[in-house]
Amino acid sequence: MKKIISIILAAAATLALATGCNSTNVTVPSVTVPSEIESLVSEGKEIVDDLNVVIPTKDRAGNDIKVPEKVEKIVSMAPSTTQFLIDLGLADNIIGIDTNSATYADKLKADIPQFDLMNPDNEAIAALAPDIVFTSGMSSVGGTTPFQSLVDSGICVADIPSPSSLEGICEDMEFIGACVGKGVEALAYSKAFTAYIAGVEEIGKSVTEENQKTVLVMMNVPSAEYPTIYTFGKGTYMNEMIEAIGAKNAFGDQEGWLSISVEDAIKANPDVILMDCNWMPDAADQVKALEGWENVNAIKNGAVYAVNEDLCSRPNQHVAEAILEWAKLIYADQFKDFALGDAIKDGVDAVLG
Repeated sequence: MKKIISIILAAAATLALATGCNSTNVTVPSVTVPSEIESLVSEGKEIVDDLNVVIPTKDRAGNDIKVPEKVEKIVSMAPSTTQFLIDLGLADNIIGIDTNSATYADKLKADIPQFDLMNPDNEAIAALAPDIVFTSGMSSVGGTTPFQSLVDSGICVADIPSPSSLEGICEDMEFIGACVGKGVEALAYSKAFTAYIAGVEEIGKSVTEENQKTVLVMMNVPSAEYPTIYTFGKGTYMNEMIEAIGAKNAFGDQEGWLSISVEDAIKANPDVILMDCNWMPDAADQVKALEGWENVNAIKNGAVYAVNEDLCSRPNQHVAEAILEWAKLIYADQFKDFALGDAIKDGVDAVLG
């Protein structure tokens, strides 16, 4: 933890100096190990190299876009983007949201228009005259975007597909920041998030092979109507969350988002089961009671836990909170003294003065 705070604060100090921010209140803990000093220097140089923030000409899906030089009115059609824009201090600039972003309505203007992200009212969105509309991969599940009429009308529509890695989350944040004139601030969040993940990985590496736990993350409880289990394999940022902790994904040998059979889940014999489905408040109890699961290690040992779906399913810096939640459930002893606290916020505040 000391090393990670060192990296965050050193990076913050470097960025503050490079951007002319007041950094007199930034103190970097002393480090004496050469490798740590090298790490700090490398991190600082990387930030300086990234300071040349330019307005993007392509969105995260690779589409050509033309972002206005000054973005003042924003429509956000993804909860993760809405939350990050609020964190950037742009709540007052958000003039429309998707219905799933309603959870943040108390932080936004009263009676803000809400739209269905799968079937948006493009005429109503266009009437708001937004400078930019942020969309997500969820809206284009069928392969086509429901926002094409907005694109055709000349409105800047920036698509951000679901990231496949933790690094991708950082790139998405930096992209959003660059679009809305908050490039340096977004970079600070990205670097602080990356540094925090490195701290988690340091502890994860201490887990020996014989103590490594196999984890199954379930996004539903199988039933007669829906007999399969939704989870994920490699090539997803959630798989990287498990690996960072030092655990093993039960289906990490498969690719992408998965629908697996009950038989395969039982055969995987996970040591820990995480129920990632807030919409089923008693999901953990339901799994414990499933017929035929009584010999699964997680069931026998009572290691079936409900986790906060909102934290892990909204890819921005708040995923750090989800990683820590998972870590403390999977390896309580190793992570008992590890805390997120204000580590990321402090790093960002140091940059912004």
